[in-house]
Amino acid sequence: MSRFKVVISFGTRPEAIKVAPVIKELQRCRDKFHTIVVVTAQHRQMLDQVLNIFKIVPDYDLNIMTKRQSLSDVVIKTLRGLEPLLKQERPDMLLVQGDASSAFASALAGYYQRIPLGHIEAGLRTYDKYAPFPEEINRRCISAIADIHFAPTPRARENLIAEGVDQSRIYVTGNTVIDAVKEILSKRRISACRTKNIRLLLVTLHRRESFGTPLKGICQAMATIVRRYPDVQMVIPVHPNPHVSKTINNMLGKEKQIRLIEPLEYPDFLALMKQAYLILTDSGGIQEEAPMLGKPVVILREKTERVEALEYGTAVLAGVEPGQIVKVTECLLNDINTYRHMVRRCAVFGDGKAAMRIRKILLKWLASIDTGCNSSKL
Repeated sequence: MSRFKVVISFGTRPEAIKVAPVIKELQRCRDKFHTIVVVTAQHRQMLDQVLNIFKIVPDYDLNIMTKRQSLSDVVIKTLRGLEPLLKQERPDMLLVQGDASSAFASALAGYYQRIPLGHIEAGLRTYDKYAPFPEEINRRCISAIADIHFAPTPRARENLIAEGVDQSRIYVTGNTVIDAVKEILSKRRISACRTKNIRLLLVTLHRRESFGTPLKGICQAMATIVRRYPDVQMVIPVHPNPHVSKTINNMLGKEKQIRLIEPLEYPDFLALMKQAYLILTDSGGIQEEAPMLGKPVVILREKTERVEALEYGTAVLAGVEPGQIVKVTECLLNDINTYRHMVRRCAVFGDGKAAMRIRKILLKWLASIDTGCNSSKL
């Protein structure tokens, strides 16, 4: 019986979380799909945690991680690693997720082999090529290569149409991260227990464009907040990138109300999110997860591609200037009405069925075309 061979390539923890539901969905339909999982693994330890949680075993591990590697290193190693693999496997479809440099390199490697490309989480835009950096250009390049675009929201679809992408190749599926959150919550009872009279602020920082002066300013704002509010405790899972960890440890390591911890496994991090009174982050994924959990978000970036949360009122854009961050955060700490307005569960980024939609669309799309590759006869 003919099965469509689909290669899924990814390498970071956020990619793994978001692509896991798609992998599981395709693997459940073994009579229709031969799914090949490829990891580039530039986030080795953090990636392996997610693979273990979702019980995903890679078929190929490019293991490109080296200390202090540059963006060019990631792209070059991914291209070199994927070329022989794709020549050997000749898949009917290559899937990439999001906008990491490994996703861009994977898309380019597939293009060089004339393999159709599906892009999960397509159409996110800030229209500023340096914010986020390098993700904005990565995803625009992936969109130029992709044959089929899985947009998470109607806004993302509109962005692609405005860029001239054929509407018949764009599908609004919801964001697969909501599928992942729902799967974790269904398997583990995660309670939102809180310490009496303590407001927990969860902070995450990792964006490349914040390295240096912006990150120092954010840390300055965090110190100011805890010094002004004795009832505030701050928890910061510190990203292993030395550009991040060195600054955070130097500036916040001695603050009594700030707890610096190692990155958590995903279920534990979701538990921490549920316990938080407020979340301050530069993460894209957390902007999507938090509204589902009913948690207000202060976005520590100048621009966001996830404007839906801003429009719905569950997130606020604070920028990276210390005074503005403190002002926005204090508004939520001081004004209970403003805070309550933002504490609303909403499905603005999806309903938990994105992976199922992607599987159905893939099957229909692949069945309707001659891909130029041989479907695996297994």
